[in-house]
Amino acid sequence: MLNEKETEHAIKLIKDTFQSHLSTSLKLRRVTAPLFVKSGIGLNDDLSGKEEPVRFVASGINTQCEIVHSLAKWKRMKLFDMREEPGYGIYTDMNAIRTSETLDELHSLYVDQWDWEKVIISAERTIDALYNCVKLIYQALLNTEYLVCEHFPILSPFLPKTIHFITSEELLQRYPNQTAKERENSICKEYGAVFISGIGGTLSNGEVHDFRAPDYDDWTTHAPTKEAPNHCGLNGDLLIWYAPLQKAVEISSMGIRVDKSALLKQLEITNHLDWQQFTYHNAIINNQLPLTIGGGIGQSRLCMLLLHKRHIGEVQASVWDEQMIEDCRQKGIHILQ
Repeated sequence: MLNEKETEHAIKLIKDTFQSHLSTSLKLRRVTAPLFVKSGIGLNDDLSGKEEPVRFVASGINTQCEIVHSLAKWKRMKLFDMREEPGYGIYTDMNAIRTSETLDELHSLYVDQWDWEKVIISAERTIDALYNCVKLIYQALLNTEYLVCEHFPILSPFLPKTIHFITSEELLQRYPNQTAKERENSICKEYGAVFISGIGGTLSNGEVHDFRAPDYDDWTTHAPTKEAPNHCGLNGDLLIWYAPLQKAVEISSMGIRVDKSALLKQLEITNHLDWQQFTYHNAIINNQLPLTIGGGIGQSRLCMLLLHKRHIGEVQASVWDEQMIEDCRQKGIHILQ
C-alpha cells in the first residue's frame, strides 16, 4: 500500500511513536546497549539452548566475544549497576544476528527489537503483575496503530481493542489434537490478539509449548498442579492474528525473571546446574541482582504488521537467498537489501 519512500517514513514514525508510549507507560529510560559481550560468562541469551552465537576474538584485548542473541540477562545486570528503584526500568535498541534462523516471511538473520527491563518487588512476582504489563504494552500498540493510520489513510486499523489471556495449559485443553503452532493460530484467529502465558514448563501431555532457556524467565514457579491446573509459569508470548499471512505472529516475548529458587529449579530440570559458576547466575544465587520483569518487542515485525506488509524484508535490510528474492519479486513484494 505504501511505496518505498513512504514505507521508510512510516517505519520511523512507528519506532518513534511506540517507544515513546512504551517508556511512558512502563516508566522506562533509554540506555545504550552492547552489540556483543564476552564469551564464557553466561551473559548472552541462550534462547532455546540450541542456537550458536557468532563468535570472534578481539585481538587487541585477546578476548573471545559473541554477538548477542538478546539482552535478557544484560539488562538485569545493568539495572543493578544503575541502582534503579522498584517501579522503574530501562529500554534499549537490541540488534542481533541469529545464524540458525530458517528464513521466511517472518524470520531473517538480523533481529531488531526493543529490549526492556523493570525492577519489581517480591510481591509483584505474580501472574496479575505480568498481565498488567502486557495490557500497557498492548495499549501502546493500539496508540501507535491509530497514529500511523492517521498519517497514512490508505491503511486501516485491524488490531482488536482488547487482548485475550490464556495459559499454555488451558490452550492445550482447548485444542488437544493440535500442535503448539496450530493452537496458536486457532486461538489468535478467534480473538485477534492473545497473550499465552506459561511457556517453557512441561504441560499435562508431557510436552512444552515452546522451549525457553532456564536462566531468565520464570516458567516453573506456577507449574500446573492438581489444585491449580491452569497456572503454568510467569512468562509468555504476545501474538497477533495477521490476515495477510493467515497466521499468528509473535510480536513480543516477556516474563518475570527468575529468582534464586526458580533459577536452581530450572537449571536442574534442564541439566545445566554447572551454569552456577557463571558471573550472572552466581549473582542471582547470592541475591545480588534486583527482581525484575522484562521482555523484547520486535521492531521489524511491528512495522510489518502495522504497514500491512507481506514480508519482513519489506521493512528490514538483510541478506536473503536469490530464490526468495525472485519469489517476492513475482508477487510484487520489494525486499530491502
